[in-house]
Amino acid sequence: MNNLFNDYKDFTEIYESLNSDDRNDLITNLQQLNTNLEKLKIQSLLNGETDDCNCFVEIHAGAGGTESQDWAEMLMRMYERFAEKNNYKCLVIDHQKGEEAGIKNTTLLISGFKSYGYLKKESGIHRLVRISPFDSNKRRHTSFSSVWVYPEIDENIEVEINPKDLRIDTYRASGAGGQHVNKTDSAVRITHLKYNVIVQSQNERSQHRNRDTAMKMLKSRIYEIELEKQNEEKKKEESNKKEIGWGNQIRSYVLHPYKMVKDLRTNHQTSNTEAVLDGDIFEFLEASLLND
Repeated sequence: MNNLFNDYKDFTEIYESLNSDDRNDLITNLQQLNTNLEKLKIQSLLNGETDDCNCFVEIHAGAGGTESQDWAEMLMRMYERFAEKNNYKCLVIDHQKGEEAGIKNTTLLISGFKSYGYLKKESGIHRLVRISPFDSNKRRHTSFSSVWVYPEIDENIEVEINPKDLRIDTYRASGAGGQHVNKTDSAVRITHLKYNVIVQSQNERSQHRNRDTAMKMLKSRIYEIELEKQNEEKKKEESNKKEIGWGNQIRSYVLHPYKMVKDLRTNHQTSNTEAVLDGDIFEFLEASLLND
């Protein structure tokens, strides 16, 4: 205790001996040091077997038609902007548009430094409350979309897949890519009958490349499922995800009658909804990691 008191006394004397400019520089440097220490603290938590991996981010619109499909597209843009702002590469692997607006579902591949480690806690139900732009009476609506994040496994990790357990279908791609994409059955859908897992890829013009991408996604999904079987808590979360139970909400985005984004697991919140929807979600990612 005496040592702490003496250190504090020495620091106070040094601080009081500085002029105002030097004091401001010292405060700025200490704040930056604290920020860097917090980042190192977060990175020290990302020591799981797959935390270094790239990740797939699946987004599915919930019930509610156009409202939830528009919300799913807003989430897609949020993660794309997050990737852009943090020097991650973001590739749209699969994309199904909504009937009137938005998307029914999409799969993103986000590549970069510990992207799975940072984003793994985003899995769950995301809830939006707003005045609907599709309602002529300007009523308030609540929409839901599910997000599932899983790692892109390293090619060195072996995942045994029996070809007899697979059903492989081809179809015409509906996304961007030009007329060539839409005129050929280049898109690939693979169903694993044992695990009841479906993956699909339509990003490439080549059916062969789409098949390779879909197989990689399938291996990643099966690997993740097998890892979760080793952890009872994760196994329970997986069951919730498959049911897309709207009670499993992790974050609420309220745009009306007030503005607030709140994580229901950590209670971390901000009123700057525009920034969050523009990809500034790092504070939520860090809070969820520190909450473990």
